Amino acid sequence: MSKVLGGIALLLGWIPGVARASEGGGGFINLDWSLLIQAVNFGLLLFFLWKFLYRPFLAKLEERSQAIKKSLLEAQAAQAEAERQREEHRKQLQAAYAEAQSIREAALKEAAEEQRRLVEAARAEAGRLVEAARAEIEQDIRRARQELRKEVADLALTAAERLIRKSLRGEDHKKIVADAIAEIERPR
Repeated sequence: MSKVLGGIALLLGWIPGVARASEGGGGFINLDWSLLIQAVNFGLLLFFLWKFLYRPFLAKLEERSQAIKKSLLEAQAAQAEAERQREEHRKQLQAAYAEAQSIREAALKEAAEEQRRLVEAARAEAGRLVEAARAEIEQDIRRARQELRKEVADLALTAAERLIRKSLRGEDHKKIVADAIAEIERPR
């Protein structure tokens, strides 16, 4: 950069000399005191420009460059953090899905167990009802048999009374009583 400034300073120093030479000064470069004063003025101008304009400008450029680098690093860090969080959220989602799946399976298993228990309870209740009905039927059958025996006995007595009244012979009487008793004792 200093070479460029030096080149500019050299050109600026030659311009006034070229202008004088064209006025009839006697050559391309006229070496007099004004050239020396112009060179000193130009050097001071370059010094002040360098000191108060160019250096602060370079410092601002460097500061801006550092800010851009810092922003890029922060952006990369933020991107890495976002990627990390995305991965963490993905893992949490997978864990939540797996937990929901296990809860669903447990609920289905519990429902199947409850259904099995209810079916067994219904079967047991049905068996108990069937046994109760059988016992009631057997009891009704026993009562009916007892009533039937009582009726048969009454009929036998009635028949015996009638026969006795007709004054049957002793053998006939015995035969009728024996038949009636056999009839009563026969299982039905």
